[in-house]
Amino acid sequence: MTTPASVRIDFVSDVSCPWCAIGLTSLQQALAKLDGEVAAEIHFQPFELNPQMAAEGEDSTEHLVRKYGSSADQIDANRAMIRERGAALGFTFNMDRRSRVYNTFDAHRLLHWAELEGRHIALKQILLRAYFTDGEDVSAHDTLVRLAVEAGLDAERARQILAGDEFADEVRAQEQFFQSRGIHSVPATIVNGQHLISGGQPPEAFEQALRQIVAAA
Repeated sequence: MTTPASVRIDFVSDVSCPWCAIGLTSLQQALAKLDGEVAAEIHFQPFELNPQMAAEGEDSTEHLVRKYGSSADQIDANRAMIRERGAALGFTFNMDRRSRVYNTFDAHRLLHWAELEGRHIALKQILLRAYFTDGEDVSAHDTLVRLAVEAGLDAERARQILAGDEFADEVRAQEQFFQSRGIHSVPATIVNGQHLISGGQPPEAFEQALRQIVAAA
């Protein structure tokens, strides 16, 4: 029996990025197909689409118009495409519920802690669902504590982290590291520290890329 090839995957993303939700779901489906061939160790790396976002957030349509100069028709078309891509993967985007864009720095701090506890994949999936499917405010501390508990983490410890600035330096250092490596858009999937797969690719693209990387190694 052959031993699965071990790979390290750094998934650079933001919890308020729809293509990151698509990319992660696709990556996980590809890894499920490669079960027995590839053993992946996934590490989530922080990226903030809107690091200067105020605490109260911003209306999502107004934000897209201001940031990208998009028209209402372009925004609607893009949302429809994202919804369809998500549905094909079994991920539900309820765009009508996701009416605001929030600051995600505290969510990244919790994810950093969750990895130390081995619960980062669960928490990441829960955060993406909370924001894109349920339309929750993923900057609100009470919401983040509840989601952390859902991921199997301790409520009091989560509250303690959010109340201070624990893991802030670590998150900023990781953000700066990946930006210094040329990552300026997400999702960015980096395999074994050297192979970059950009964007929310379909599962087949991840599967093919991982097979090629493992074969070349």
